[in-house]
Amino acid sequence: MNLAAATPGFLSPSGVEIAFLLVGLATLGAAVVTVTTKQLVHAALWLVVTLGGLAVAYLLLTAEFIAWVQVLIYVGSVVVLLLFGLMLTRAPIGRSPDADSGNRPAALVVALAAAAALVWVVVDAFRTTWIDLDGPAQGSTKVTGEILFRHWVLPFEALSVLLLAALVGAIVLSRKNAKEARD
Repeated sequence: MNLAAATPGFLSPSGVEIAFLLVGLATLGAAVVTVTTKQLVHAALWLVVTLGGLAVAYLLLTAEFIAWVQVLIYVGSVVVLLLFGLMLTRAPIGRSPDADSGNRPAALVVALAAAAALVWVVVDAFRTTWIDLDGPAQGSTKVTGEILFRHWVLPFEALSVLLLAALVGAIVLSRKNAKEARD
């Protein structure tokens, strides 16, 4: 039996690869809408769609633990904190003229350069590495938990303190605005 005929190649994608491509395109579209909309609340809601698409991509890559962390921490906490910050600081709900600074061409050039650099680094780093989706899961919950809690405890704690400071800052800003409105 010919080994090349038994393994699917680039021109004969599997269902998981097609689903990954479709989820990736939907996530990319939601990310573009997130950064191009002029309404802050809509941007926050499109960010939920973008982060949810990333969680689905993690599920397709058989990284269930990371997918649920993505949903619980990013979709559940960060976006809720962002929406609370918008509400507490009385940010404009509708179209905001401050949301467009007129630097779209420069921002597009910087975004394309950053995307090209990221693609270059990822392709160069993982050029010969392939994920065996049919084999045993490499990123099991036990291994991932050991790595996270052994090497990444301090960054997680620093992030939680930063998010708490952002929430307290939003409350302080809203209190100052309420006091100024009374005076």
